[in-house]
Amino acid sequence: MAYVDSLFEKNYLEYASYTIKDRAVPHINDGLKPVQRRILHSLFEMDDGRFHKVANVVGNTMKYHPHGDQSIFDALVLLAIKEMFIDRQGNFGNIFTGDVASAARYIECRLTPLAREVLHNPEITTYEDTYDGRNREPVTFPARIPVLLAMGAEGIASAMTTRILPHNLIELMQAQIACIKRKKFELYPDFFTGGQIDVSEYNDGNGKVLVRAVLDTEDPKRIVVRELPFGSTSETLIASIEDAAKKGKLKISGISDFTAERAEIEIRLARGVHSQDTVDALYAFTDCEKSISVSLLVIKEKRPHIMGATDVVTHNTEQLVEVLEADLKIEQGKLHDRLHAKTLEQIFIENRVYKDIEEKKTADAVTKAIFKGLDKHKSKIRRQITDDDIETLLRIPIRRISRYDIDRAKEEMKDIQKRLKEIAAHLKNIRNYAVAYLEGLIKTYEKDYPRHTEIISFEKVDVREAAQRNLNLYYNKSTGYIGHAVSGNSLFEVSPYDRVLVIRSSGAWSVHDAPDKLFIDKGMLFCGFIDKDRIFTLVYRDNKGIPYLKRFTIDAFILNRGYNLVPEGGRPIKLTTDLKQDIVVEYKPKPRVRILEETFDCEAYPVRGNKAKGYKLANREAKGAKFIAQES
Repeated sequence: MAYVDSLFEKNYLEYASYTIKDRAVPHINDGLKPVQRRILHSLFEMDDGRFHKVANVVGNTMKYHPHGDQSIFDALVLLAIKEMFIDRQGNFGNIFTGDVASAARYIECRLTPLAREVLHNPEITTYEDTYDGRNREPVTFPARIPVLLAMGAEGIASAMTTRILPHNLIELMQAQIACIKRKKFELYPDFFTGGQIDVSEYNDGNGKVLVRAVLDTEDPKRIVVRELPFGSTSETLIASIEDAAKKGKLKISGISDFTAERAEIEIRLARGVHSQDTVDALYAFTDCEKSISVSLLVIKEKRPHIMGATDVVTHNTEQLVEVLEADLKIEQGKLHDRLHAKTLEQIFIENRVYKDIEEKKTADAVTKAIFKGLDKHKSKIRRQITDDDIETLLRIPIRRISRYDIDRAKEEMKDIQKRLKEIAAHLKNIRNYAVAYLEGLIKTYEKDYPRHTEIISFEKVDVREAAQRNLNLYYNKSTGYIGHAVSGNSLFEVSPYDRVLVIRSSGAWSVHDAPDKLFIDKGMLFCGFIDKDRIFTLVYRDNKGIPYLKRFTIDAFILNRGYNLVPEGGRPIKLTTDLKQDIVVEYKPKPRVRILEETFDCEAYPVRGNKAKGYKLANREAKGAKFIAQES
């Protein structure tokens, strides 16, 4: 048993670690899950500027991803729909209607210029072996923008979940600039489907947001949904509206879906119902308004971390600076190599060093002759000459020597030296260079990535306030049942979300959601909506028949739980909610007792809690009581 326990614990931990790190949770460096990274790596590998069949891309990605072609296809379609790194051609589905993509053999894709610009640089990318050891794949891409926040992500792993909402790409790059300049910035989600969002509880990516559809209510007899809330399609939104209509929460005569490239759902209202009266019900009872909880869980340094959106931008901005610095140093190294090669070539040709090898009969003699010829001009050469340099010079064809243009060679070397000075200046002021780089990206792409979602502040609609009171609540005295599905005397109109207070003839009371059928009692003292300011006046007899009066409110309760207004053995006599009342108590006749009733001013007694015993009115046994209005 101990062996089984240890085996289970070890295997489960390995499985949990794998699902968290290698499947469900994105990495902070490039914002991608492994399957997404492998798809983009395949596209970089296949990139020739033309469209590729998605089936071919999926097949090529199978070299890197061990979980089947369907998972690759689904992830590729999702990446393409986000219109950031994959350019698409064909039917990739519709995020507004929920329509699925065509088969992989019919649709095509390729990389976008943005992907080549901000993700790809094999020279500074760290690679590792694939699952079968036959290929190499990137650990993460050297991303220059906060891809994690730009695309968003959702994932469920063992005991962990992440839900990161997408943000506006231009706003993210502006936040990076602010971060470099050490200025404060705020970031809020932006959805391709548009809609409205309340970010008052966003909590930097670890709280919740309210999202709403944009409703056109200009026509009093119809409502048109112009923009969808995040996470909904026209199909799911219509289903929620129809469900609410069936339950009587709103009154409509029909729905038509004209959604194509943009959302357009027409809701025709029932006769006598107007658009302004229906808006709150749509927000309260349908997917026109939703609350979305968010959790910014990412992989950082091989472990899961909960981070804030501003922390992610800060991390990615520092990564941008490092990547740009690495790019400049790589270019600097290449230019130094090129300048060195050009300098040797210039000396070799202009000073006719090649003439020194004409009479040499061995390779060693040729090499020594060139070394000797170049050594005369070592003041012009900036670094050590290697055997590889000599081999390069020996491969220069005669045709090139004969056509060698001294002026053009000098001009080219000047251009290289000019660029080297520019790179040195950029490296010295790398953060200013990063700002200029981001400003260039913003200028290039700002028209392609406008904000779609409007940030506003709105209160969540209370379903009880929005519900229409179109159900009659009945009470049947002969059976003791109450509800809107009961035949009997009509009490008042309710909605399914109203809470009803019932006080029975025994003094027991309880609060219920408006019932369809509920047994109360064949006697009832009160039935009505909960009102914390309503004052009740009750006269009751204790177990000895002594009369008591209590005035109270009902302001705290547990739904569907029973309570008592009178002590054990007691019995209510009369109950009223009217103010300015006198109570006339009738006593049981006794020998030599002439006074058989007595009047009391109810308002002379203070209001206390409903659990209080009340005030004793007399030491005599009560026969009955009645309330009478006070004279004005």
